[in-house]
Amino acid sequence: MKVPTRWRLFAIAGALALLADQASKIWARASLTPGARVSVIDGYWDWELSFNPGASFSSFAGMNGARVLLSVLALVAIGAIGWMVHRAREDQRGLAVGLGLIAGGAIGNLIDRVAMGAVTDFAAWRWGEHRWPTFNVADATLLVGVVVLAFASRPSRSASTPAAA
Repeated sequence: MKVPTRWRLFAIAGALALLADQASKIWARASLTPGARVSVIDGYWDWELSFNPGASFSSFAGMNGARVLLSVLALVAIGAIGWMVHRAREDQRGLAVGLGLIAGGAIGNLIDRVAMGAVTDFAAWRWGEHRWPTFNVADATLLVGVVVLAFASRPSRSASTPAAA
C-alpha cells in the first residue's frame, strides 16, 4: 500500500524537527552550564542553558499538576494535528509540512517534560537591553510551522482572480 504524499511530507518534516530538537538539547545539556552565558554574536545571540517547567514564557511554572496538564494538552494537540493531516487533500503539501514541523516541535518539548520534568531551553536573543525569552529548536520549529501554515492557507491567485470574460 502506497503512503499518501501528505503523510510522507508530514512524517519527514516532523522527524527532522524532532531529530534537530533532541540533538541540539543533548548538545546543550552536555556543553553548557545553567545560568552561564556564551556569546555567539556579541550583543545579539547567546547560548544560555535553562530548564522551563512551565509553558511559553514560563507560564504555568510552579503550578501544581502543570507537568501533567501540559503533557495532556500536547498529546491532544498532536492527536488533532494527525486528524488534520488525515482530513487534508493530497495537494495540500504546505499544510502537511507545516503540521509536521508543529508536531515535531510539540513532541520534542513533550519528551523533555515527561523525561526530565522541564523543557531544555538554550538559545537567547537580545537587542541592547531587550531580551527575548530563552527558547529551543522545538520552539523554533513550532513557529516556522505556523508561518508555513499561514502561507499554505492563503488562497491561490487563480482562486481569487475573477474569471476572464
